[in-house]
Amino acid sequence: MLRQSSDQAVLQGPAAQENGSAEEELWLLGQPPLKDYFDFVEHQGLDGAAAARAARDEWQAANAYYQELERTEAGAANLAQRLELDASMAGLAAELRSHPRFRRSYDSLPTAIEMVALDHLMVFQHHVSRNFVDSLQGRIGRSPDPAALFGFCLPLGEREAPVEIRRVGSRRYAFRCQSTDFRYLESKLLRPEQLVGCEPAGPLAGVVALMVGFGPNFLSAIATGKRLLLNNGYHRACALRAAGLTHAPCIVQTAGSVDELELVAKTEITDDPQFYFESARPPLLKDFFNPRIRKLVPVRRRTRVIEVNFDIDDFMVDE
Repeated sequence: MLRQSSDQAVLQGPAAQENGSAEEELWLLGQPPLKDYFDFVEHQGLDGAAAARAARDEWQAANAYYQELERTEAGAANLAQRLELDASMAGLAAELRSHPRFRRSYDSLPTAIEMVALDHLMVFQHHVSRNFVDSLQGRIGRSPDPAALFGFCLPLGEREAPVEIRRVGSRRYAFRCQSTDFRYLESKLLRPEQLVGCEPAGPLAGVVALMVGFGPNFLSAIATGKRLLLNNGYHRACALRAAGLTHAPCIVQTAGSVDELELVAKTEITDDPQFYFESARPPLLKDFFNPRIRKLVPVRRRTRVIEVNFDIDDFMVDE
């Protein structure tokens, strides 16, 4: 069963208390590379060069604390807990498994849908948007029922983030959205009968679709041995933990070797799998809530822009 944490954690920092619209990025310090944090603070932080001067000392202090955790919490990642879903979620899990988004995204390795303990999930992503986490926390509340919790962690509906689309050239289109999950998806060849509500200038032979949208955004993890690495859904996981929840429904893929890991994991993981699956104390989700490791960085508001260009060649070839 889902349990409420006795020490509910809150992500809001001073900027959030003074101005609810302030943008802040929550960073997990002390994890290499230092250059990533330094560049972020210098180029995206509101305090710019002034904050960058303190970045090295902050990062080094957190790195020293991680060395202490390697002694005091050695093996903590091996305590990852996987439980069966609540019986009331069985129908929702079956619906998810039958959905095309699930089948296309999770067809490489053995996969289960389970309740996982949040605190002992390993993490490779070093920062999240505090504002987005806060908005998600407000949506889930303190005591969601099983259906609401499942839908929050493993949503099948359409994303609500607004998207602005403009034609910026004869063969160029720009898509703008503030969501960090906004991306180019794929290209696909469609049959003429699949195009609805369009009146072309002549009979169609085929349609090439260049698709821009959002990733599945399911809460998912990779299991190797006793450890679980959070692979997707960082903002949702932080929001759940901040709301005082300790367990969440999650898609778990099991990788039995480095070769299998490369099928589903990001390059940050596959470049150094030993760090996550063999080190004494890798970074954990709960570290985002530890004031000795985390840092709230005021940042400029940013919008993701995806520009789609296409070219057409028309020529004759000998048969």
